[in-house]
Amino acid sequence: MHVTYWCEMAWLPPGEVVESVVVGVEGRRIVEIRPEAAPPPGAVRLGGLTLPGLANCHSHAFHRALRGHTQTGRGSFWTWRERMYAVAEALDPDRYLALATATYAEMALAGITTVAEFHYLHHGPGGRPYADPNAMGHALVEAARRAGLRITLLDTCYLTGGIGDALTGTQLRFGDGDAERWAARADDLARAHEGEEDVEIGAAIHSVRAVPPEQMHVVVDFAHRHTGPLHAHVSEQQAENEACVEVYSATPVQVLHDHGALGPRSTAVHATHLSDVDVALLGGSTTHVCMCPTTERDLADGVGPARRLLEAGSPVTLGTDSQAVIDLFEEARAVEMDERLVTGERGHWPAAQLLHAATAAGQASLGFPDAGCLVAGAWADLVSVRLDSVRTAGATKASAVESVVFAATTADVHTVVAGGRRIVEDGRHVLGDIGALLRDALAPLHR
Repeated sequence: MHVTYWCEMAWLPPGEVVESVVVGVEGRRIVEIRPEAAPPPGAVRLGGLTLPGLANCHSHAFHRALRGHTQTGRGSFWTWRERMYAVAEALDPDRYLALATATYAEMALAGITTVAEFHYLHHGPGGRPYADPNAMGHALVEAARRAGLRITLLDTCYLTGGIGDALTGTQLRFGDGDAERWAARADDLARAHEGEEDVEIGAAIHSVRAVPPEQMHVVVDFAHRHTGPLHAHVSEQQAENEACVEVYSATPVQVLHDHGALGPRSTAVHATHLSDVDVALLGGSTTHVCMCPTTERDLADGVGPARRLLEAGSPVTLGTDSQAVIDLFEEARAVEMDERLVTGERGHWPAAQLLHAATAAGQASLGFPDAGCLVAGAWADLVSVRLDSVRTAGATKASAVESVVFAATTADVHTVVAGGRRIVEDGRHVLGDIGALLRDALAPLHR
């Protein structure tokens, strides 16, 4: 089916705002872009600024249940983790489907059209596999489809509870015993979704804490065989670095580099506490780096050297991680604002670069290089943001991108087209009241 959209303003390559843009969509793809064109009869009008679809490059969907519940008292990353384990213990495939559907729909309302799910909640209580060992992974794919998103499902290898420590308690649900058994299960998952245009199966090394270096090559080989993305949590905590250096005489980045886990299809998530050598290794290998500022500040992890990494050669992307909030505009501007706090200087990141991180760079890192740009042949992802709200009123063509990146919130997203399907219209998702959907999905997890 052909649909024609007329955008009051649109952000077009090579990164400029153009007025009165006609976008023709056929099926899942853009087939025509006509700048400065009169609105054709019957065209769907999109007010404000229309952007390509946003990419959420790091998500743990079930962490959405923690929002607000981990803010009481002071605590630490480790006390937060215990609350996270309690939620994980309460989930099964049906409950996870309900929670992930609602969480992904919340992402859709925020203008996100592709999500990378860093998936390690594989098995049932005690680590006992479900009848289908990939039941939880299939639930996540189904949830993304119900919400209208593409998904890059990063099946995560998680073998140890700390360097040299066996899995215990809830962690048993995360493990497959060894990397070979992990790969056999993940291969079955990949085969089940082979040829599905809206699903990319990738892999993840949870961290140097959770995957012994001698087993990392199996995960790397899986990513190469399936030509998929490979992600890893990297240097999120100082304690992680100290333990890694003590045992391996190398930082997490150096361990990953030595075992072939860096490269243009790889993403280092967080990358908060890095040495100069780490920055050089990541940049020199063109490994993507995913910054998750709202989680990093929520957990008091610190501020990573995002600008230095970009200048070294690492494309920067953005993720919502623990779902402290789901707002990629907030993630984008926090990259700049956090660097201002650390350096005492402004102007590290132009708005257009931050928007590129949230769109084209992010989509490419998830295995969708033909998304994130409003050009003929690309995925038909359109995200329209109001420029007349209390946050954005006064924006002009010259300041529209800055107004959106540095002032807009998810509340300003009024229309989202993902893969040619209009999933948000007038700020309402096709599934209806997403607040109620979230409430119903979360209720069984907090009894």
